[in-house]
Formats: sequence, structure tokens, C-alpha cells
Amino acid sequence: MTAGRDRTRRARRPLRARAAGAALLAVLTLAGCGTAGYGAPVAPSTMLVSSEAFISGMLAQRYTCHGTKMSPPLNWSGAPQGTKSLALIVDDSSAPITPTIYWLVFDINPGATDIQEDTLPTDARQALNSAGTAAYDAPCPHGNPHSYRFTVYALNTTLKLPNGAPAQSVWTAIAAATIGRGRITVTGNP
Repeated sequence: MTAGRDRTRRARRPLRARAAGAALLAVLTLAGCGTAGYGAPVAPSTMLVSSEAFISGMLAQRYTCHGTKMSPPLNWSGAPQGTKSLALIVDDSSAPITPTIYWLVFDINPGATDIQEDTLPTDARQALNSAGTAAYDAPCPHGNPHSYRFTVYALNTTLKLPNGAPAQSVWTAIAAATIGRGRITVTGNP
């Protein structure tokens, strides 16, 4: 019996290692590395992200739960050749353990260069955010200031996931398809 258990444990190790490796690859890709769809990780092309709504690196109160709760306008440029769609993730990097996701938009037209205030691009879809809704969930800084990241991803495919897809599914698909990335980080005060 002991030899049989040892063989079973050894058989499970490669599965665990593959699962751990896949999870690590997804995290590294979203952190700034990508596979460009094949082979070893490579750094994605750098894109520029900006917004006239962020003055001196601050998230204006109107875009938080303390204001009108609308999404801010964003502009970006530098999507690399081969971009088939774009995605946007708004998260709180100051959140403990895992970031809180406030907005996750995907399947944005590859020719788009902006999102207007309180508007979803035509034909774009939204994943569930940390609050469980497929919408912009206005950040709500309490206590200390928080750092909010607005990250635009250029993807080598259209995700074709349904509106309201789970954030983890969309995040994993973005990680696997990232060929370009740009980010702006702003501070939200309570």
C-alpha cells in the first residue's frame, strides 16, 4: 500500500506544478511580462496612458464614491502592430493581499484611442468587478490615500467572452494575449 500511495503522490506533483506554473505565468504577464502568444515570456510593448481628469497625479473626487461615481476619461497611444483588441483594468494597488478591481473592460476596438467620461466604448464588454457587478465601481478611499492603477492592454486576439464574465477568467485571458501595456497610477484621498 505504501508504494501505491507514493506513486499516486508522484503522479499528482506534475499536475500541481503545471497548475502553479500557469498561475505564475498569468500573474507575471499582467505584471508586465507577456508571452506574445508563444514561447518564453517577453516584455510587452510600452503604451502611453493619460487623462486630463488626473491633475497632479490625483483621482478627482467626482470619480470616487464621494462624488458623482462616474468613470474618468482616458486616452492611450502606442498599441503595437498586431493588436486585435484592447482591455482596461482599474484596480487598487494599495488593497491588501489582492488588488480590488473597480472596472474591467475588454474587447475594445483595436483602433480606439480613448474612453470618454462615464461611457463604455461601442461593442466593448465588462467583466464582473470585485463588487460583483459588470460596471464601473467608483473607488472609495477611506483612511489613508490609495493608489489606483488604470492599465490599458493591447491584445493579440478578441476575447469573445460574455458580458459579465468572471474577472478571473477575463484577467487570465488578458494575461495570455497581452502584446502591449500602458498604465497611469493616481492617488485617491479619503
